[in-house]
Amino acid sequence: MKKDQPQSLSNSKDKLITRIIHHHLFMPIAGLMVVLLSNLITKPDFFMISMNHGVLYGNLIDVFNRGSELVILAIGMTLVTAASGGQDISVGAVMAVSAAVCCSLLSGGAASTNVLQMPILVAAIAGIAVSGLCGAFNGILVAKFKIQPMVATLILFTAGRGIAQLFTKGQNVYVRVDSFKIFGNFMPGIPVPTPIIISVVTVIVMAIILKTTTLGLYVQSVGINSNASRLVGLNATRIKFITYVICGLLAGLAGFISASRIYSADSNNIGLYLEMDAILAVALGGNLLSGGKFSFAGSIIGAFTIQGLTTTLYAMNVSADQLPVYKAVVVVIIVVLQSPIVQKRLRRIQMRRKSVKVMEEGGASA
Repeated sequence: MKKDQPQSLSNSKDKLITRIIHHHLFMPIAGLMVVLLSNLITKPDFFMISMNHGVLYGNLIDVFNRGSELVILAIGMTLVTAASGGQDISVGAVMAVSAAVCCSLLSGGAASTNVLQMPILVAAIAGIAVSGLCGAFNGILVAKFKIQPMVATLILFTAGRGIAQLFTKGQNVYVRVDSFKIFGNFMPGIPVPTPIIISVVTVIVMAIILKTTTLGLYVQSVGINSNASRLVGLNATRIKFITYVICGLLAGLAGFISASRIYSADSNNIGLYLEMDAILAVALGGNLLSGGKFSFAGSIIGAFTIQGLTTTLYAMNVSADQLPVYKAVVVVIIVVLQSPIVQKRLRRIQMRRKSVKVMEEGGASA
């Protein structure tokens, strides 16, 4: 009896470890921890958080703060990827459109203003609504006309920043008003950066929507097999269209935050290359880029992994021009480790070790 007890404890421990390793969030979390812990080599005080003038400061706070827009984009990209098996590469340009509409309305068409020409909420809703129309345009092309997602969204990827320039009349529009700046910086009396709060609220709202409605289930069903979903009564066209509209709305929200962060509408730089980071966040989160089952939590972890990697490289004095190269190398390594082939081989190795262990235990008991 005493011999069997340690053996049963060992088996239960092995099962627990196996469950942890095979959990869909294991690799995303492991990737994030590797990126964050690597900062200890170059910057031992990386995890230190201080309070200055009533607000939180620190490298970790900066990762969460700067990654807020990417988290919001990753949520929309996750839905689009799951439903259509493709990616929306126009979200960065749509961010610029939202920022341009919002700042142009706030400034009353002027290049710079110190006085708001309309309420911030109205201008923000207008910018986000226009972004939603951009998402609807993409959704019609993909869902109704069956155009490949990356090709369909290439239109706004190319023309989006030009549309933003039309709203701003080809110039950067500055809104130098403190009440506008707080959405990209800090609220009075609150130590946490406002973008973090907005991203958390966005995640909670999307989680509630998916929990209280059947949208998440329908999105996965359509992504796994669109034809089979249609046969059981699901409107695959409508579901895909809805995901692109949501993606556009979330891109608009991210654009509003970015505009508030720099208190201007810089159509050439707001959201630049963020569409690629959003796609990488979805991939690093363990989501299949071919569509189907998805995990918001994985995409959020992937977004912070990308931002953590960016912060790490900047701390190592890597220039902005060289940043994509280093980022690509690390991302390729993480994605390869998450690939089905590598995971299958790792499972085979684990099964062999388990069988060898069972044989050794059997021989010892005999």
